[in-house]
Amino acid sequence: MSEYGTWRRVSREGRRFLRGHPRSLRRLALWSLLESAHTFLGGYAVARALDDGFLAGRTGTGILWLAVAATGAVVGALALRGVFGGLADLVEPLRDGLVRRSVRQAIGRAVADPGRAGSGSGDAGAVSRLTQQTEMARDSFAGLVLIARSFVFTALGALLGLAALAPVLLVLVAPALLLGAAGFLATLHPMARVQRAALDTDEALSAHAGELAAGLRDVVACGGGADAGARVEALIAEQERLTGRLARWTALRTLALGVAGRLPVVALLAGTPWLLGRGVSAGAVAGALTYLLQSLLPALDALMTAVGAAGTRLLVVLDRFCEPEPVEGRDPEPAGTEATRTEPEPAGTEAARTTSAAGAPGPHAPSARPAPRAPAVELRGVRFAYGPRAHPVIDGLDLVVGPGEHLAVVGPSGIGKSTLTALIAGLLPPGGGSVRVGGAPARGVPGQGPDVRRTLLPQQAYVFTGTVRENLTHLCPGPVSGQEVERATTALGSDRLVDRLGGPDAAVDPGRLTPGERQHLALTAAYLSPAPLLLLDEATCHLDPRTEERAERALAKRPGTLVVVAHRISSAARADRVLVLDGTRAVCGTHAELPARSPLYRDLVGLWNAHG
Repeated sequence: MSEYGTWRRVSREGRRFLRGHPRSLRRLALWSLLESAHTFLGGYAVARALDDGFLAGRTGTGILWLAVAATGAVVGALALRGVFGGLADLVEPLRDGLVRRSVRQAIGRAVADPGRAGSGSGDAGAVSRLTQQTEMARDSFAGLVLIARSFVFTALGALLGLAALAPVLLVLVAPALLLGAAGFLATLHPMARVQRAALDTDEALSAHAGELAAGLRDVVACGGGADAGARVEALIAEQERLTGRLARWTALRTLALGVAGRLPVVALLAGTPWLLGRGVSAGAVAGALTYLLQSLLPALDALMTAVGAAGTRLLVVLDRFCEPEPVEGRDPEPAGTEATRTEPEPAGTEAARTTSAAGAPGPHAPSARPAPRAPAVELRGVRFAYGPRAHPVIDGLDLVVGPGEHLAVVGPSGIGKSTLTALIAGLLPPGGGSVRVGGAPARGVPGQGPDVRRTLLPQQAYVFTGTVRENLTHLCPGPVSGQEVERATTALGSDRLVDRLGGPDAAVDPGRLTPGERQHLALTAAYLSPAPLLLLDEATCHLDPRTEERAERALAKRPGTLVVVAHRISSAARADRVLVLDGTRAVCGTHAELPARSPLYRDLVGLWNAHG
């Protein structure tokens, strides 16, 4: 919308609000008239005290006129007390109305576009309106009304006083005042545009930060940290640029304030000989200076400052609240349309083609495959600790996993199983030793694109808003036929789930899926993935034992290597070998031989059997 349209819309809403509170406006006006009387008496009494009192040799008369000025000051103080009472009657209804309007707008958007309801970006603007912007509007409105009212009635009293003393005084004072006011008004629209752009940028930054926080795992999984950071940096740079522009316009406004606030005094002093030559008394000149220095110029300075800062800020904020509310009957864009429109694949997958849910990009192209004789996974003297002085979680670990092997990893909670999978996935750098996948370093070169050598499925399976087919094939670099999808769902036993969701082309709402259903879909996606190494970090913990067994057997038959952090002893029993982590010790062997070699494994088998 144009700046002119914004002014019209906000002013229309403002007039409607003020018309709804005539009693409060009358109360403000009546108390403000007393303030005009105080201003009038301030300068007029000084002039009379000089001309009729002290300069005429009548000291008592002069003191009496000064007492009249003091009485006017007391009257002005009482008037100001009444003004604040009337101001509250205007300000609080405004705030309440803005809160109600903000709530209606938020509800209307949620009804019109349910897919964005509850999202970080959808809520950020509503929260900002209900908190920061509502309070900003209330404070700005209160200050603006208070100062604008004060200027109007102060100017009324001062101008009447100047005319009563000598009309010619207005000839010297008025041009300078008008010049400064014109310069000030010329800065209003540009400053409003800059402040509006600054507020837009602030809201965009809040919304983007909310989206980024909600999808941080996705961003890291896809190696999109640099792109996401670039967007944030661009918004911050835009804020910096707008702040500079606002500072420049503020400097011009300050210059206009200087013209309006200082030039009238200079003109009056410079014209004093001319005024005295035309019969204007010394008391009248002194009274005019009193009007300028104590009343008119301070009020004008306060008005310009308030309108320039609070006024433009109020205009921009109220423009947000005056935006048309969403029409409930319109057809909203389906949730997830934006993501699928901007990118052919959903942004970020936990089990991403990149390597993992926290994913680390790697240098290998999709066609790259490990050398036939290279181990699928090789760790030599690996050491890792979460901090330079922390006790190592893994210390001196040697492990070789051959191509096509099925390895289960077991151990107590917190012993380092997830740390091990993160090291293999390249998410964590080893503190010592080396980690290689397919004969190459596990950690790829940043910025080289996704590393398709491995896929990591964490415990919290990731399912995004999209179709069932998109959720099952997002790890595949090219198109996947319907027959391949059908074979995968049959092998994993997820075909019933797909049918219940409405088929491969049905839309998926992640919030309506159980943790087990999300894991089942993620496992099927991993089955279709071309990655030669699958890492399952308790990725079947929400499945029942029968479904877990079927999924693990299908994944083990799939070409490639399978490493499973076991949730049940049955997972370990199905593996070719089992790695037992016991503190910094590690023992590797078959399920049959480990009870004799590892007391911890013997205890774990007994514990699992007791609960099985």
